[in-house]
Amino acid sequence: MASSGVAASNDEYTGSLYVFEAPVRVWHWVHALTLTVLAITGYFIANPLPSQTGEASDSFLMGNIRLVHFSAAMVFAVGLVLRLYWAIVGNRYARGMLTPPFWERVYWRRMWHEIKMYLFLTRKVAKYRGHNPLAMMFMWLFNLWLAIFMICTGFALYSQGAGADSWADTLFGWVFLIEPSSQAVRMWHYVGMWVMVAFAIVHIYMVIRADVMSRQNGISAMIDGYRRFKDDGPRSPQ
Repeated sequence: MASSGVAASNDEYTGSLYVFEAPVRVWHWVHALTLTVLAITGYFIANPLPSQTGEASDSFLMGNIRLVHFSAAMVFAVGLVLRLYWAIVGNRYARGMLTPPFWERVYWRRMWHEIKMYLFLTRKVAKYRGHNPLAMMFMWLFNLWLAIFMICTGFALYSQGAGADSWADTLFGWVFLIEPSSQAVRMWHYVGMWVMVAFAIVHIYMVIRADVMSRQNGISAMIDGYRRFKDDGPRSPQ
């Protein structure tokens, strides 16, 4: 189906197909870089380094870590807005992040197959021109909704330092109307960071496994945009 970017079966398609447009690929790598920076700096913000000897004014290490964190957060947020824009104006493979075809029965059937494949419960693999149904679900949950949650809670915490009537307070101060406790917001933001890290690890596993088991490229598809399908050759008994 076009909406889910599916190549109908293992044996129907070989060769290459241009799938991921340049804006999607640029966003992917910028998103990965900013997420890495945010996770590292966020960890040190939550677990500050031991105090250094000498005058406090001689060292601004933690301040610089916070500055890098806030700068990366702004790039992260702007990148998400641009990615959502491209999900609307880009090709059909760019739309999966915004609107996975939840209303299609075949989508759920194929997702269940992907779950079994990644859990080594079946040796049968399927090839997809775009993201497979399970990857689309993960992107929708983590790269969209969890990212929005992290942006809202993060900039709400930033607004406390920026002060009342700042842009951050105007746009994100409403978070404290839902949860007045700054410490609670900070805790949920920190938990969200670890969930994102876990998602990144699972994502890397899924991409490598797709390269090896599904006979289609994963990493290189996000470099040049082309999905390549390899000839399966003789099929093993299922």
